Parts: sequence; C-alpha cells; structure tokens
Amino acid sequence: MEWNLLVEAAWQAREHAYAPYSEFAVGAALLADDGRVFVGCNVENLSYGLTRCAEQVAVGAAVAAGARKFLGVAVVADSGVPISPCGACRQVLAEFGVPRVLLANRSSRLEFRLEELLPRATAGILDRGE
Repeated sequence: MEWNLLVEAAWQAREHAYAPYSEFAVGAALLADDGRVFVGCNVENLSYGLTRCAEQVAVGAAVAAGARKFLGVAVVADSGVPISPCGACRQVLAEFGVPRVLLANRSSRLEFRLEELLPRATAGILDRGE
C-alpha cells in the first residue's frame, strides 16, 4: 500500500483539530476500497468522554458518504514516537475490517495489521459459537 497520500491527508486534517484541553492535535486518513480518502481530526469536549478521536471522525465521515470497506488508515501526531489508536478506536476500525494501520510522527512511521493491535476483535460478546 502506498501510504504517502494518506499520511499527507492526515497531516492536513490534523491542522483542523479542536484540542483546547489537551493541546494535542491528531489527524487520520482512511482509504476506502474504491479509492476515496476520508479524513478526521480529534474533536475535544469539556466533558472528556464526549471527545471524538481522529480515527472515529474519519470512519464517521466515510460511513456517512456510503463507504463500508477500507484498505487502511494513517494516524499522525506531533509526538516523540508515533501514537497508537486508543482501544475504542481500534474496535471501531475492527468493526469495518480496516486491515492496515500506519502510525506516524514527523520523523518515523510504524505499520501494523489491525489484528496485531486488537487480537480477536470479532470474537466479542455476541459471538456465542452457535
């Protein structure tokens, strides 16, 4: 997978982050199987549980546009090491079968299969083995 386009789109999305509380801006870009790219940035809220991560915003934009199948997601931030999606974002990505995850900061990149970040994601409480 060619990641440069996604990484650039994620950096551009990051510029629009609303992060007045943490002052930590994150961007994400999600590649649909039809070639469309959907972006998201973190949107914080004073009631922190209502905050939306960049990955969730990108997935929401994609779903609202009718996309359901994805090839990968890039997540970027100005951090000492590339940041990793939180557990909730990992589960949202797993819901839509996003197979590849690229994490980047200004100087390095790490690539993972989603199942490395969230093993057994589809073996949830509703999988009763029936």
